[in-house]
Amino acid sequence: MAQAKKTVKRSKRKRQLTLSEKIRERVHSGWKRIRTRHKNFLARRPHRSFRLTRRRDYARSLAIPGYIAFTVHVNRTVRTHWKLFLSLALIYALIMIVLGAITNQDTYSTMNDLLGSAGKELFDGGLSQLAQAGLIALSTFASTGSDLSADQTIYLTLSLLFVWLATVWLLREILVGRKPKLRDGIYNSGAPILSTVAVLLIVAIQLMPIGIVMLLYAGLSAIGVVGGGFGAMLFWVFAAVVAALVLYWITSTIIALVVVTIPGMYPLRAVRLAGDLVMGRRLRILLRLLWGVVVTLIAWAIVLVLSVLLDNLLKMSFPDTAGFSIVPYVGAIVSSVAIVWFAAYVYLFYRKVVDDDAKPA
Repeated sequence: MAQAKKTVKRSKRKRQLTLSEKIRERVHSGWKRIRTRHKNFLARRPHRSFRLTRRRDYARSLAIPGYIAFTVHVNRTVRTHWKLFLSLALIYALIMIVLGAITNQDTYSTMNDLLGSAGKELFDGGLSQLAQAGLIALSTFASTGSDLSADQTIYLTLSLLFVWLATVWLLREILVGRKPKLRDGIYNSGAPILSTVAVLLIVAIQLMPIGIVMLLYAGLSAIGVVGGGFGAMLFWVFAAVVAALVLYWITSTIIALVVVTIPGMYPLRAVRLAGDLVMGRRLRILLRLLWGVVVTLIAWAIVLVLSVLLDNLLKMSFPDTAGFSIVPYVGAIVSSVAIVWFAAYVYLFYRKVVDDDAKPA
């Protein structure tokens, strides 16, 4: 009996030693994987923080047409399939109108009257109407969605994500020679929605320094430090540097929003691959993305200002329509078209970057 108990104790001790060895082996293999991944990362990213790299060591090609030529290329691609993309934009505009994400008629009429009376004192000459229209358009945009509930905001954001994914899906199908239908794009493009949300969360984390600067500004304004003078200048220089660094940081994450739409792609892997794509040419990619934003905003502003002028002309010609305005509805349509166009711009730009398969500098 005693011999049997000793045998059981030895077997238990042996099993315990075996378990500890397994744990030690797993920890060792996990650490080995981490070191291997780190070595691969250093091999892919030859540059080091706070170390000067010679230009010959980081020069990397970016075979993309010029700013205007590439913008024309995007316009040509969208115009060739204008029915497809316009239908998608109109669907999102309809969602915006149904959810109430436009300025209501009373608010617009009040802003128009206030700016109309103020415009007579602020502007003189032939530019008064144009300047007044610009202020009305800007005020309309600034007040859009201010009265939305949390549920309406969520629905509008999800719809925006689906517009982005549908645009990318349709363009991917078009570039491989297929003729997709809008219905297929809406039904089939939603697979990477969770992965896209995960990448957007990374973008939100990367934007946190700007939020901290805004909180710092609010605190310093309360004590009068940034009210004017040298303190204000120093703060705004600091804020500009932070904003520039954040934009430089999120460049690869914006490209990751396209990479993550590839079937079977995971969010962190998409961020890693996007970082490899922009390595050695991050600033040039950032400038291209900013160019797309500027073109979109300028086109949006021009169309909206013209709609304000047309609305004022209609009200002067038909006084009975004074209580109705076309500007909020035109603004919804223009905003939807601008979103679809910018999504097409980013995706086509991503394809140009991928086609230039230069090795990381």
